[in-house]
Amino acid sequence: MRAVVQNRLGDASVLEIASLPVPCPQPTEIRVRVLAAGINPVDWKTREGHGMAGVLGDPPFVLGWDVAGVVDAVGFGVTTVAAGDRVYGMPWFPRAANGYSEYVTAPARQFARTPAPITDAAAAAVPLAALTAWQVLVDTAHIQAGQRVLITAGAGGVGHFAVQFARHFGAYVVATASPANHAWLRELGADEVLDYHDPDHESRIKDIDIVVDLVGNSDQRGLVEAVRPGGLFVSVPGGVSDDLAAASAEHGVAATGFLVEPDGAALALIGALIESGAVHVELAATFPLEDVAAAHRLAEANHTRGKIVLLLDEGR
Repeated sequence: MRAVVQNRLGDASVLEIASLPVPCPQPTEIRVRVLAAGINPVDWKTREGHGMAGVLGDPPFVLGWDVAGVVDAVGFGVTTVAAGDRVYGMPWFPRAANGYSEYVTAPARQFARTPAPITDAAAAAVPLAALTAWQVLVDTAHIQAGQRVLITAGAGGVGHFAVQFARHFGAYVVATASPANHAWLRELGADEVLDYHDPDHESRIKDIDIVVDLVGNSDQRGLVEAVRPGGLFVSVPGGVSDDLAAASAEHGVAATGFLVEPDGAALALIGALIESGAVHVELAATFPLEDVAAAHRLAEANHTRGKIVLLLDEGR
């Protein structure tokens, strides 16, 4: 099978197309013929030697965790899906999933059936980003209707899902983004959108119950000061620094880091929202597998709306 392999850490030029053996599913696992694979910031950070490089170990390894495709084979004990089913998932994270490959194997319950109305390319844009937003808001913050939620980088992969989930649960949503994305984020459900280029934008944020910080700048004190006492600050990239911990304690705010987990059951719930039209999936760009280096370079620019996806087949 074709796969993207890197034999050393470095820039996007280290990514190479190679031929690897097709894996066999173990009991309770499925093999998925991958038609599309999503690209996330953790991918290019790991490629450079950061991100999950410490988990994957030294190269060679295959990047990628977001996959969408068709069940090709099932191991003993699998009852949730069958050969021929369209599925999507974020298997094994943070261990290697080999998502940039034509076939992957993983536990069946780390996948869910692909929402019927969307393409495999769109499905591959969902798992890691949407599960991050869902697990932060639902499982970590226990979001409630009427709460005020701040989402930084609202137009990004995780951000645009977080805006929609927060709206779905009845929260008042404040998002930060560049001006070009303000109208679009309001369409997705943001009540207020602030220009993060404006040096004074943090001073206009008040009485926040939950901060979902998807930027992780070194100075987060201004955002902490916008949170009401007893509120929650979730710092997704980088976790909780000493400065963030000190500022949060000073203002009576709880602060926590976050790492997403595979969750097929949550993906099924998210898929139902997508099928109902309540949640929109935004694709920034698609690339054939052979153009993976160009896809990574675009991802590293950190200015895309939605997600970048690799196509391993014609896509659907």
